[in-house]
Amino acid sequence: MQNQFPKKVVIAVFLALLIIAGIIVFFHQKTKPTPEPVVQKVEEKSGPIREVIGKSVEGREIESYTFGKGETRLAFVGGVHGGYEWNSALLAYQFIDYLKANPKLIPENLTVTIIPSANPDGVYKITKKDGYFVMADVLIKTDDGTGIGRFNANNVDLNRNFDCKWKPESMWRSKIVSAGTSAFSEPESMAIKNFVLKNKPSAVIFWHSQANSVYASECQNGILPETLTIMNKYSLASGYKAVQVFDSYEVTGDAEGWLASIGIPAITVEMQTHETIEWDRNLAGVKALLDYFGSKK
Repeated sequence: MQNQFPKKVVIAVFLALLIIAGIIVFFHQKTKPTPEPVVQKVEEKSGPIREVIGKSVEGREIESYTFGKGETRLAFVGGVHGGYEWNSALLAYQFIDYLKANPKLIPENLTVTIIPSANPDGVYKITKKDGYFVMADVLIKTDDGTGIGRFNANNVDLNRNFDCKWKPESMWRSKIVSAGTSAFSEPESMAIKNFVLKNKPSAVIFWHSQANSVYASECQNGILPETLTIMNKYSLASGYKAVQVFDSYEVTGDAEGWLASIGIPAITVEMQTHETIEWDRNLAGVKALLDYFGSKK
């Protein structure tokens, strides 16, 4: 019994010291200011502004990334036809990364917004593997004509759902496709509309595939003069053929035509294939437009 008493005293003293030390540490941390997350702060200052401009039929976010603070805004849009033109979305994301690394590429008088995936449900349907689209474990040869992944979750061709000569049914190649129940009936096209009306871009460039051309836009009142200028500049720099009028078949309700109807120049850049992003050609085209609009101060 005599040997146990000192042990109890030692344990009690040790526990008391632990409690006192804990109290000191607690009050020290409580009064010490929390350090700022430096990396996050740097990204907020130098990186793009990310916004959710809408949501798809299935609730996926439609994002925009904005660089620069100039008065003149250019907008670039990829992925309108989802997984069927997956490379247009990938190209847009590549440009986002490129501008993050090269922010000085944007002239001071410009603001550049990129909407990488205007049809995220269509992109989600399909991934790509070894030159083939993969859907539900079934291999579908690239561009087999079915258009799987091209439409949104309501099976609507979004580039037939805008308010320019809109009809409930439109054409894609030799196929009849749904254009929705009315112009802007789909949340994805409404997101693009709201973005445009809010931000009033000076020009909009859409990336598609696979016609190896740059197309001008028009609606009832013909082609805007500025549209021809930017079409030719992108074409000359990239090597894609410049085409003023698409006449392979009737197209109604396209986004570019709607923009023309409200006085905003728009062009459609059709890459040569569905297989790659053709980076050097499109980088040259984008730089040509940045130089052109950057010189208009």
